[in-house]
Amino acid sequence: MKTILAYGDSLTYGANPQPGGPRHAYDDRWPTVLERGLGGAARVIAEGLGGRTTVSDDWYAAADRNGGRILPTILDSHSPLDLVIIMLGTNDLKPAICGSATEASFGMRRLVQIIRGHYAGKGEQAPEIILVAPPLVCDSDNSDMMEHFGGYEHGLKESRQFATHYAKRAKEWNTGFFDAATVAVASPLDGIHLDAANTRAIGEGLVPLVKQVLGL
Repeated sequence: MKTILAYGDSLTYGANPQPGGPRHAYDDRWPTVLERGLGGAARVIAEGLGGRTTVSDDWYAAADRNGGRILPTILDSHSPLDLVIIMLGTNDLKPAICGSATEASFGMRRLVQIIRGHYAGKGEQAPEIILVAPPLVCDSDNSDMMEHFGGYEHGLKESRQFATHYAKRAKEWNTGFFDAATVAVASPLDGIHLDAANTRAIGEGLVPLVKQVLGL
């Protein structure tokens, strides 16, 4: 059986777009849906943390949100791995963090380097990697959330650039690529997070690509 690590932020965690709402049910989270779609050929380890960035520090929470710093520990915790799926970058769009989809793509590049360097240092074969461009930011009356991301116009403009830049990094570094915006849209409840149906859609959309990458 293959082992897949789903490395992401609140969209991987299954955060509810309803402020104060409960976390999406286990069966509705995209890593669970992906595992189910692979029909027992692989297990998917869900590693989602709200606020996680690609490689930038965020001191607004007690948890370490720097995806690059914590990644080696997570790799050691779950190795051996056959595939790592990375869906990060939405939090990089916050002006206080980074503010740019271009820079987020460079953060994704660094995560690829960390994964491959980690296994090279151990003399082990590195897992395959898929870079996932997150869904687009949408308009919302939730002013706190919108301002957190620099306002709707900034969030939408930058999130529209995810697919272009991530596809470029994937080509440069010979990884898989998937655009989550082709299957999922954010909820207007907060403009960032996904309802249960759209969360499930990411897992469903990834199934064919994962089968191809892993030869399932």
